[in-house]
Amino acid sequence: MEFFKYTGLGKDFILIDNTRGNVEMNKDLAKDMCNRYFGIGADGVVLVSPSENQDIRMDIFNSDGSIAEMCGNASRCFAKFVYEKDLVKKRDFTIETLAGVIKLSLNIEDKFVKSIKVHMGQPRFSSKDIPFSIERERIVDYPIAIDGKKFKITSMFMGVPHTVIFIDHIFDDYILNVGKKLETSNYFPKKTNVNFVSILNRREIVLRTWERGAGYTLACGTGSCASVVAGVINGKLDRKVLVHLRGGDLSIEYDGEDVYMTGEALEVFRGIYPKIKS
Repeated sequence: MEFFKYTGLGKDFILIDNTRGNVEMNKDLAKDMCNRYFGIGADGVVLVSPSENQDIRMDIFNSDGSIAEMCGNASRCFAKFVYEKDLVKKRDFTIETLAGVIKLSLNIEDKFVKSIKVHMGQPRFSSKDIPFSIERERIVDYPIAIDGKKFKITSMFMGVPHTVIFIDHIFDDYILNVGKKLETSNYFPKKTNVNFVSILNRREIVLRTWERGAGYTLACGTGSCASVVAGVINGKLDRKVLVHLRGGDLSIEYDGEDVYMTGEALEVFRGIYPKIKS
């Protein structure tokens, strides 16, 4: 099985062409492929499949084998892959995902994709949409307690569930300690991604994300979008923000309804994965 390894600001994915419908992916295979010691190593597996109503379809398996509805960094890697491999021959096209349709625009230089602008859709804030265990119209600056510790959270569905916490200083030990507890707490029936945001100014933030099903990653596109949206609705940020992640920077715009993400992606290597491992 031929695969291609891509990275979006350090968030890495295994891309597989399934446009002929001949790839059978499942939880165990995805886990094996993503294993960094006995497999290829990645944060997820992304299948490129045909779509009946859109230009192309994206299916994502997390490194733990679970299915992700959408992923911002994966969508940029996906866009670069399908264009440069001639699977889609347009600079502006649509992708079918489990979270709905997303639109992309490519910045092309010398026939290569230099950057990708992704229309990430609209955030949804109600408890049913996230989902959140307490019924509320919006989860904004809302107090919760886990293991006796109090947090003020802003949560939303931004393609996948996201929770944002604003803190003055970011420490890896704190994220590792708190991230998993928030992800798997009873407040979130389908778990949540957890974003820790330190504000530098109204147009610039530092972000670290504990991702549902992947852990502490180098970058999160949907998390960057959710963090900027949370900053805007809490009156802390302007509508266009530069987000500094461990793997690099993303530019996020929120016009009050729709969110747009602009960033790069990179092909790292390609290879052949045995269908049956010895």
